[in-house]
Parts: sequence; structure tokens; C-alpha cells
Amino acid sequence: MWQLHCGDFPIKSSCRTPLQVKYESQRKILQTLASRLEELGIDAQKPGGLCCSLQPVVASPVINGYRNKSTFSVNRGPDGNPKTVGLYVGTGRARNIVCVKANHLENIPPKHKQVAQCYEEFIRCSPLDPCLLFHEGGHWRELVVRTTNCGHTMAIITFHPQELGQKALATQKALLKEFFTCGSGTVCALTSLYFQESTMTRCFHEQSPFQLLHGESHIFEEVLGLKFRISPDAFFQVNTGGAEVLYQVVGELSQAGGDTVLLDICCGTGTIGLSLAHQVSKIIGIEMVEKAVEDARWNAAFNGISNCEFHSGKAEAVLPQLLSSWEDARPIVAVVNPSRSGLHYRVVRAIRNCKSIRRLLYISCKPDGEAMRNFLELCCPPNPGKKLAGEPFAPTLAIPFDMFPHTVHCELVLLFTR
Repeated sequence: MWQLHCGDFPIKSSCRTPLQVKYESQRKILQTLASRLEELGIDAQKPGGLCCSLQPVVASPVINGYRNKSTFSVNRGPDGNPKTVGLYVGTGRARNIVCVKANHLENIPPKHKQVAQCYEEFIRCSPLDPCLLFHEGGHWRELVVRTTNCGHTMAIITFHPQELGQKALATQKALLKEFFTCGSGTVCALTSLYFQESTMTRCFHEQSPFQLLHGESHIFEEVLGLKFRISPDAFFQVNTGGAEVLYQVVGELSQAGGDTVLLDICCGTGTIGLSLAHQVSKIIGIEMVEKAVEDARWNAAFNGISNCEFHSGKAEAVLPQLLSSWEDARPIVAVVNPSRSGLHYRVVRAIRNCKSIRRLLYISCKPDGEAMRNFLELCCPPNPGKKLAGEPFAPTLAIPFDMFPHTVHCELVLLFTR
């Protein structure tokens, strides 16, 4: 299969609609989970061989150009030009990877494509080589473009410094700023232009600071009537309209009342917790990206929300300590929204062993990956060897959301109760 770098897999044509294709894939995942639970001695078979009821896929309110964040790579294009800005097609195993422009993709908005085209123009005029492989040298690397419905555009350019001195680096940053503020790149009307010197594939601000070359330090978005500040490396759902629908359903499924504490794990800029703050007694958010936590605290203060606290650090370090000393009698509803790598086993263990958590909402964009391991650990019989002593959860309801139209991907919300 040909693969695109930012997860934009084209859906092959068939007599079924895209939502039917996605529904079928989620149904198979729940069948697999049911079978795996049966192997653990848990009677999880429901009608259709599913582990729980599966609702129809919730459609995205926006189909075309919905992405608010796109990552563009720099590599050889179909014509062999190593300074091509686009997305990867092909596979490493087949050694046929090539970088193609994203102009044909309907899920990427025109503004993102425009910034990518301008960046390509800039690096093709630069005497410096692109960095295709770290050990082979070169400098110009990927571009991230973030936009909001408020009309803001942030561009983040990653640069490998190699052996360049500070004077040479300053020259490149000045040329980049001049291009986007006085040259051809002014057409992009950037709100923010960031530059990151990095010798790693991906890194956060703490590992290699994002340097603001031009404009505002943050961009802003509105979700469900609240205003949110977004830093360069802060997580924010890629489909803003879809996120609003998702958060409203999460609020309904949580059944959180006025005495409930909402535990928002992997909270990013605090969007889920803050959107539900009005219906619970307290929000506790945990996020590993420090700048995102700063955003979450700012977002709470700006929106006048005071019943919340946000903790910075890896969830596997923060959560066990937080719950081990938990003496609050109020019920807890946990919402987790991890990356594709899923939750660390210490996080699952802490949730499992906390008696106050009776409802858990697991949001996953790849439920057939590492998240499946999390599901089994949450639902398996008590296991002293793994220190899973608490009462098992049971999958109760699954709702897929079409957060990624024009791709085969789906966001699944799985409700666990006990």
C-alpha cells in the first residue's frame, strides 16, 4: 500500500460508503477484543461477537480541508529533486519512498499547501542542502503548519545545525524571517514563524527550544464557546469541528455530576476537561508537554474556570503518586486520550487499582494497536504478578467518530465501567 507521511491513507473505492468501511473496521476490532477477553476466561461475547454495543460512526461536521495541523517532509520528489516539500509515499521495505506534494489531498486546507509551497521555494533558493539522512549532512528538514478557525497560521521549521556556528545559524534565521515577512512568503500572512534546531527526529521544546522568529508566541482557537491558547508542540485535536462533537458525547457518557472529579489523562491544552468543567466539581489534568500545561492553565484562567488543576510530567510518574494518596470520597471519572503508543502499564495499573474510578472513557485513534494491550489489562481478572489487584472493568459501549475524513482512520471512544 502507498502510505502518506501524515496518516492520510486514501480509501479505496467500493460500493460501501467511507463511514460503512470505518464501521466495519471498528466492528472487527471489538470482535478481536471479545476473543482476547474470552481467552482470559471472561465471558465478553455480545451479539455479533462484539465485546459491547457498537454505535454507528459519528460523521464529521467538516469533510474537506478540516486539518488544523499538517506535517510536511523534505526529501527527493518524483523528479529526483531532494528539495521537495510534501508527504512520503511508498515503504521503506520496498525502498520506493518518494516525497510528493500534497496538492491533491482534500483533507489538507489550501493555507497549509500554500505555506508548504513557499517553504519549498525558499529552500530551493538556499545554498544549504536538505537533511535527508542525519549522518549524510544537510540542514533543511520538516515543516509543520498549524491553523485555526480564528484565522491564525503558525509555521514551524525544523533545521539540523550540523557543524554550523552561531553566526551562520543567525544568518539562516534572518533569511528565513525576511522571506516570510518581506519576500515571496508574505502571501502566507503568518501569525507565527518558529525555528527549531534539532539533531533528533522529533523533540519537544524542553529538548530543543522553539525559537520565535516572527509574530505572536501562540495561536488561538475556540471550542464549544471557550478560547484556547496553543503552543508549537501542544497537542490539539486535528479536526476542530469533529472535536467539538466528540467532547459533547464524552460529557454525556461520563455521566459526571456535581460531586464528580474528572481525571483528564494526556490532557494537552485542557480542551476536554475545561469543556466539561461546568458539570463537575473538579478537573485534574495530567500532561507531559510542559508548554501544553502552561497553555491549559492559561486557558482555564482566561475562561474564568477555577475548579481545575494541571500537573506537568509523564502520566506514569504523576498518576500513581496522585492516586496512591487519594482520600477524597468523591467519585472519579477518568478520560484518557493517549498517543498511538497507548498508556504506560503503570498508568493502567493506577487506574485499575483505584476503587473510586467506576467509569473510564478511553479515546483512541488506533484501538487495534498498543491500546488493545491497555484494554486487556483493564478488563483481565486480578493478576498479582502484574499488581493488577483492583476490580476489573468491562467494555460497555463503543462510539466511533470520523475525525479523519478521506482516510481509513477513525477515533474510537470506548466506555469501560465496573
